[in-house]
Amino acid sequence: MKVVSYYNVVPNKNKSQEKFDILTKFIQGVNAAGDTGIVHNGYDLQKCDVGMIQGWQHEVGKHAPHLQLRQQVMHCTANTRVCTADANLFLYANKTNHPHHYLRYSFDGVFPNTGNYFDNNPNPKRWEQISKHLQIQIQEKSLKGKNIVICLQRNKGWSMGKLSVVHWLESVISKITKYSDRTIVIRLHPGDKKAIVDYLPLLLQKYKSNPKIKISPFGTPLEQDLNKAWAVVNHNSSSIVGPLIQGYPGFITDPERSQCAEVTHTDFSMIETPQQFDRQKWLQRISMFHWNFEELENGTAWRHMREYV
Repeated sequence: MKVVSYYNVVPNKNKSQEKFDILTKFIQGVNAAGDTGIVHNGYDLQKCDVGMIQGWQHEVGKHAPHLQLRQQVMHCTANTRVCTADANLFLYANKTNHPHHYLRYSFDGVFPNTGNYFDNNPNPKRWEQISKHLQIQIQEKSLKGKNIVICLQRNKGWSMGKLSVVHWLESVISKITKYSDRTIVIRLHPGDKKAIVDYLPLLLQKYKSNPKIKISPFGTPLEQDLNKAWAVVNHNSSSIVGPLIQGYPGFITDPERSQCAEVTHTDFSMIETPQQFDRQKWLQRISMFHWNFEELENGTAWRHMREYV
């Protein structure tokens, strides 16, 4: 089997060595497993069984060379599969990916309804290993908090399907207030600095006269807002993973593209009486697509993934 890693899908100005290491260590693991792995430094496409890229590209028409290359690899008929690396869902626990560098990997997409995550047969030992490495334990909450925390995503970003965050928020608040009179705390996406100019003033103006709706100051640690939380709400992003492991009930609006669908609610009539889900099985499943650099380099990760090519 032949795997080609496309080095130039990461922009030259990128300052994260981790992104380049993903591409090179993945190929080291392919070769260690006895297959043929190549790191390709050009912008032309190579015939192979699996094309490896870092990141994904959802919008057509982006002119940056590295984004165009991603698009070409994603739609290339010369390779059977496209493998990509995405952010570590367990990153909330340590705030840094050092020293293990766990990341999530998938074939052909970055959502559960579009990608293959190699998670058909979860092995409990993987979750045990990750739990030990990252010192993560399933927790139980007494549900004494009073607030409902809404975690926003990037406005009109690809994970929102170009949906306006403001319009989504209005819809969610309407659903919540139909069944609960709890205080609602709105959290902006910590990486969406444009929000400060684009729509934060609108939200402040819209909800300033409503004492039951508060906007968390930009940059406030999630843990601080969770201290008084009853439940957590988001669309489909990874921001809800940490709270779920810590025992907070979760509500989402896009179950098809969320990795947390089996342990969250979509029915907001349950906001005051949330049920408990089997988080152990869920964590065992999502552990199957998280691999660290050592496993990438020695071929352990690839030996698992290659069964799904």
